[in-house]
Amino acid sequence: MNEHVAAPETDATPLMAQYLAIKAAHPEYLLFYRMGDFYELFFDDAGKAAEALDIALTKRGKHAGEDIPMCGVPVHAADAYLEKLIRKGFRVAVCEQVEDPAEAKKRGSKSVVKREVVRLVTPGTLTEDSLLEPRSANVLASLGRAGHELALASVDISGGAFEVAGLAAGDLGPELARLNPSEVLVPDSLLADDALAAALKALGPALTPLPSVKFESHAGERALKTRYGVASLDGFGQFTRAELSAAGALIAYLELTQKGRFPALVPPSRGLAKAHMSIDAATRRNLELTQTLSGERTGSLLSVVDWTVTAAGARELASRLAAPLTDTAAIGARHDAVGFFANDSTLRRAVREDLRRAPDIARALARISVGRGGPRDLAALRDGIRISRLVREKINLGDGLEPAPGEVQGAHLALMENVAAVSRLATRLDQVLVPEPGFFARDGGFIVAGAHPPLDEARQLRDESRRVVAGLEAGYREKSGAPLKIKHNGVLGYFIEVTPQHADKLMSGDARTLFRHRQTMAGAVRFSTDELASLDSRIAEAGARALALELALFDEMASEAIAQAAALGCLANALAVLDVASAQGELAIARRLVRPKIDDSLAFHIVRGRHPVVELALEKSHENAFVPNDCELGQDRLWLVTGPNMAGKSTFLRQNALIAILAQAGAFVPADAAHIGIVDRLFSRVGAGDDLAAGRSTFMVEMVETAAILNQATGKSLVILDEIGRGTATFDGLAIAWAAVEHLHEKNRSSALFATHYHEMTALAERLSSLACVTMRVREWNDTIVFLHEVAPGTADRSYGIHVAKLAGLPPAVVARAQEVLAALEEGREGHKPLARIDDLPLFAAQPVKAPAKTSAVEDELRQISPDALTPKQALDLLYALKSKLD
Repeated sequence: MNEHVAAPETDATPLMAQYLAIKAAHPEYLLFYRMGDFYELFFDDAGKAAEALDIALTKRGKHAGEDIPMCGVPVHAADAYLEKLIRKGFRVAVCEQVEDPAEAKKRGSKSVVKREVVRLVTPGTLTEDSLLEPRSANVLASLGRAGHELALASVDISGGAFEVAGLAAGDLGPELARLNPSEVLVPDSLLADDALAAALKALGPALTPLPSVKFESHAGERALKTRYGVASLDGFGQFTRAELSAAGALIAYLELTQKGRFPALVPPSRGLAKAHMSIDAATRRNLELTQTLSGERTGSLLSVVDWTVTAAGARELASRLAAPLTDTAAIGARHDAVGFFANDSTLRRAVREDLRRAPDIARALARISVGRGGPRDLAALRDGIRISRLVREKINLGDGLEPAPGEVQGAHLALMENVAAVSRLATRLDQVLVPEPGFFARDGGFIVAGAHPPLDEARQLRDESRRVVAGLEAGYREKSGAPLKIKHNGVLGYFIEVTPQHADKLMSGDARTLFRHRQTMAGAVRFSTDELASLDSRIAEAGARALALELALFDEMASEAIAQAAALGCLANALAVLDVASAQGELAIARRLVRPKIDDSLAFHIVRGRHPVVELALEKSHENAFVPNDCELGQDRLWLVTGPNMAGKSTFLRQNALIAILAQAGAFVPADAAHIGIVDRLFSRVGAGDDLAAGRSTFMVEMVETAAILNQATGKSLVILDEIGRGTATFDGLAIAWAAVEHLHEKNRSSALFATHYHEMTALAERLSSLACVTMRVREWNDTIVFLHEVAPGTADRSYGIHVAKLAGLPPAVVARAQEVLAALEEGREGHKPLARIDDLPLFAAQPVKAPAKTSAVEDELRQISPDALTPKQALDLLYALKSKLD
């Protein structure tokens, strides 16, 4: 099957010629071609869509002598199908009928209704609630280059945020990981750049290459000036040519995909270099910040700390966790806000109760701005303004004391200023909209009675005519003597319907002059009258006029809302900030979190720190309480952590990384106290898996991640490394781990936690002045071990791997054999010949399994005793009886 995207052929029907012309203009998109109540797809598009959507593939006519494959989806259910296609990597061009079929007929019987592509649907340009995750941002990014400079612009059109910042090639991966974009626009010339290849390849289907000419910086500058109606961009910031390239390409792409309906975006803000803690994709994955290694949200850090009650607040919190700050003043403002709500439980509960009813203002405004909004979106703006007013009044205590601290003050000021700015819009929406309008303007019924007199008149005429219909029905029954009914459909309009056995009454005698036969069906006969036809026309006209008036009012209110987009956006942001602050205050009280001390020092001092996810999981499972641990990376800035498997090394490493992220994200932390100097970069290599698609083994993935750490970590970075070198031969792995620790200590000089089973590495403590050895404490008990999960100074002399294997349920024969082999290997270390000794051991298959020892009569009887049920006399008698059995 060949793709038909060329100009229409001479033998094509007018309809197919139109389709082929539109498809030729959009070859990289599946074309949703509107035909009545369906979007139809043809040729290769039909085959791809039918397979992706699991719908029937049919045929319609012929083209160039071959059948034309076809499939279709109902217009009313199109969003569900669009979601499936977008998630599977397709992009869709939506082609609508832009002309009334009656107008087309005036041009001739074979004329085709005019159609145009009204929207290009791509992953980064979605606005519909049905296509988006309410609590996650949907980011469209653009990478620009001018000379040797790079820049990354990003926008969430469903929320209105727009930012751009320059970056180095090595920072592209962490920045993309921070933004987690759904779609990234890239000049095709950059695809061959080796320095960017890894980061771009990792994008997969999110990558959208475009001709490099679309990223020309001067064109980008003109596009930004035109879009925001300014003669100079200096009011927004001093943009570099690379930043103009990225931002301009993004603006042009939105204009292309939205077909003239541009989203309500704030002017671009220029991001500051090094404003966020740099966290690469591998570290985010290892630490399970927003999703677990299995891809689930439950079990991630975000799932545990997200106590927000609004979708916008959840998106704000996720953004903060993805981009912890490096500015101590900004972090302090966030901590002040959390402390403000944590210290006032009455206010916190009242504000959260109001916020719980707050709609998603940002996304409602986004849909309205691109022409995909409805009456319910206007109602969301109305209700959002009302909630903003309530929250403002609650925070404004009016007691004359100092203003609320930190971010609360800024959010409160935004509410005060912008509630006033949108007061006229709020009044209009309150007066005009019904309390709970429908989703679609085309359905009507969303304007309250009395709000618009001409609309009331049209509705009255329409409704009065319907009452006349009821009177006509009663009169016709009396005249005909038949149990007829007056019904309505979209084809015939109003008609009279009777069963076949009563049809003769309407077609004989005087009735035949009144009733005119229209249609005979299997179970009914339909008639009309001149009076009914006239009434049908009047009702239709009244209904159409009423709907037209409602649609005009909707457009007026939508235009007013778009004009107030900046103020509405400020309200949305303020509510989101207050939601995050109050939620974190609630979390701090409920989970015993503390405010960390943040400064520009090199300190990293955690007192009784806890892993927030593991701690909650233990509580839910009613297992032992989480064991807190201290961590002080001061003079000894590198800790070498040893201890057995299952003792808690990985948990200890991760919890300290998570505490650093929470602290710089502006949250309180799970500890008794915390003092953290700003961390500029966070690196984590804890666990690894292979990357078969890239041809990398588990060990190769581990080495790539370790190389990134050793090449990029600085003296203000925090590094956690777990069992480096375990994926290769013992001595090779030990050598790599040894050299990595030396490099971290001497070259990077980073604060680091390095967990290992290579106990030989503890000798480094004598050679490296800032390295300390700590171990996970265990207790041996009756040939088994008890994990205490406590970190203490010192080293572990062994890993207890066989004990853990026994706990895991390995067969007794395997455990016994392993113990013998271990003994032989350990003797070899002391100068014996281990290979000869191991060869002398019996083969594994021949290793006997010891039968369980027989129990004595005394032991059997003891097992049957219930001590709590015995009286002192009975217990003494039993003791004598048991002793006699031993004699």
